[in-house]
Amino acid sequence: MRRSRLAGALVSVLALALAATGCGGNGTGGTGGTGQPEQRAGAAGAADRVEPPAAAPEPRLPVTVGSADGRKVTVASTDRIVPLTGSLSEIVFTLGLGKRVVARDITATFEQAAKLPVVTRAHDVSAEGVLSLRPTLVLADTTTGPAEAIGQIRAAGIPLLVVEPAKSLADVGKRIDAVAGALGVTAAGTELKERTEKRIAAVQKDIPAREGERKPRVAFLYLRGSASVYLLGGAGSGASSLLEAAGAVDAGKESGLTKDFTPITSEALVKAAPDAILVMAKGLASVDGLDGLVKIPGVAETPAGMDRRVVSVEDGVLLNYGPRTDEVLASIVEQLYADEK
Repeated sequence: MRRSRLAGALVSVLALALAATGCGGNGTGGTGGTGQPEQRAGAAGAADRVEPPAAAPEPRLPVTVGSADGRKVTVASTDRIVPLTGSLSEIVFTLGLGKRVVARDITATFEQAAKLPVVTRAHDVSAEGVLSLRPTLVLADTTTGPAEAIGQIRAAGIPLLVVEPAKSLADVGKRIDAVAGALGVTAAGTELKERTEKRIAAVQKDIPAREGERKPRVAFLYLRGSASVYLLGGAGSGASSLLEAAGAVDAGKESGLTKDFTPITSEALVKAAPDAILVMAKGLASVDGLDGLVKIPGVAETPAGMDRRVVSVEDGVLLNYGPRTDEVLASIVEQLYADEK
C-alpha cells in the first residue's frame, strides 16, 4: 500500500523525532518559550479530550462498505476495534464507541485513549501486536504501513478498512461518514458531521473583520530540534486549508512551494515573509521555545520572527481534520488575532 506524499515527507522525519523526543504523550498546549506577553506565542490548550455522545449508539451490522484501496469490506462485529491512526481513533471515540477500541496508534494522544496498548513502532504498524489483540475490525488510511503488515492482518481474515487521508476541511465530513458507515452507526455519524460543521462555521463567524487590510501571512514550520529537522510547509503540507479558513494566507504555498515540505533556508523564509509562524507544540518545545525558534537561520529576519509572533497547536490534533477541528481553528484564530479583539 502506497504512502501519500504527505506521509512520505513526514513519516521518516517522525520516526527519527519519536526516538529523540516522543510524540505520544498528552501535552497541554504550551509554547515551550518563556511565556512573556510580548512574545505572543500560543495560548495554553484545553484538556486533550474528545467529546462523545451521552449515550453510545448501537451498531447495525453486518455492513459492507467500500475501502479506499478498491476492496469491499464486510464488517460483522465492532466489539474489538483497532484504529491505526490518531485521527481515526478520534472519530471512533467521538462517535461513542471508544469502549470497543482495544489499541491505539502512537498519535492517538487524547486522554480517553491514553491507557490503550500501542501497536505501532514510530509510525509503522506491528502486525503481530494488532493480531494478538484479536480485533474484529481494523481501520487504516492510505498512509498506514508497511504494506507487509497490512497484508499480514488481512491474510489473517481480519476485516481491514482503508480510509482516504484528510488533507483539508472539505474532508472532515467524508471521513466521519466513512468511519460511521463501517461501524454501523450511520445516524450517529450524520449527527457528528453536522455538529462539527456547525462548530467550524461558528468559529469562522468570530474572525475579526479586516476590511481593506492585507490578510496575515502564516508559515507552517515542522520542527524536531533533537533530530535537526526544520521544514517549511508548502502547498501539500495539510495546513493550508486551516490557515485559509482562519482568514490567513499560507505563506509557504503563496511563495510558490509546491512540495509538502521543504528544508528551511533563509532564502525560502525571506520569500515567504510570514507575519506569524504556525508550529506544533512539541516541535516548538524541541527547539527550546521561542528563543530557540528565532535562532533558526532566517526566522529572526521575517516579520514573524521580529515580532516573535507564533501560533502553537498540539501535535496530536493540528492536522487531524476531524471532530475537534473547530477547536484547532478556534485556537489559531484566537492566537492570530489576539491583538484585534
